[in-house]
Amino acid sequence: MHVVAVVALEGVVPLDLSIPCGVFDTVRLSDGRAPYQVRVCGVAREVDAGVFTLRVPHGLGALARADTIVLPGILDLDLEVPPALLRALRSAAARGKRVASICSGAFILAATGLLDGRRATTHWHAADTLARRYPAIEVDPTVLYVDEGQILTSAGVAAGFDLCLHLVRRDHGAAVAADAARMSVMPLERAGGQSQFIAHAPPTPDGASLEPLLSWLEARLDARLTLDDIARRAALSVRTLNRRFRDQVGTTPLQWLLRARVRRAQRLLETTSHSVERIAAEVGFGSATAFREHFQRLVSTSPQAYRRAFGSAPKQG
Repeated sequence: MHVVAVVALEGVVPLDLSIPCGVFDTVRLSDGRAPYQVRVCGVAREVDAGVFTLRVPHGLGALARADTIVLPGILDLDLEVPPALLRALRSAAARGKRVASICSGAFILAATGLLDGRRATTHWHAADTLARRYPAIEVDPTVLYVDEGQILTSAGVAAGFDLCLHLVRRDHGAAVAADAARMSVMPLERAGGQSQFIAHAPPTPDGASLEPLLSWLEARLDARLTLDDIARRAALSVRTLNRRFRDQVGTTPLQWLLRARVRRAQRLLETTSHSVERIAAEVGFGSATAFREHFQRLVSTSPQAYRRAFGSAPKQG
């Protein structure tokens, strides 16, 4: 039984706390067994969660017996993290325990020093604050979650679903994770990252939504599209196209297209037995070599390793 310890501190964000409890508690294997046991723990046995007071059933000793520790967000970013919790988290990490944060829980994790030298994320609204307070962390405000192996972080609130489902998929494969996603009425993998939610400056009065163009691009991921091709489709200059992409989705057209191709490739690796060469062609990469390079950079693993971890398609005889 894999034990998940969810830490509740004073001022814990209720939704952040409930997401890992709900996701992990509903996971079932193909034989009906529940692979996770969830324990809510904390420094104090009674916690003010804003809209209600929470009775915490377990103390910090639960962290030593856990396999995965989840740190939900806190309402007060200036909260002084109890030294006893910092010691317990560092000790657990030293023994190889997996530690993940949701939303502003990244501030608790950062206080332990475990994020130093690592890439991490948090709610986009707090990302600048995290980067300023902890300059040793490479803060990426554009993604839904960051998987650094033993240490993981997620963006704001609902991205906790993405992170927890990702952990289920890491532990038990895509089919089990997909069932858990359906129980949560969530897609197993949401398209795009946190960039689509960042409050950028309002578009200029002549700016229209990029949604029709994005749908057009999604339908042509296998095509050899240039920036000029995309600009012509949008009836915009390249300069204006780049500006509107930055305003509305937080990245450039070609970077958005690259990430969309890699996302499509992930789904094909999970659900088909197609060769890497065929997948590379189907998602618009000029060669399998180029595909492998881009996939490794964006997903931090190879296509073959990703398929071994998450693939659910039956092998061809």
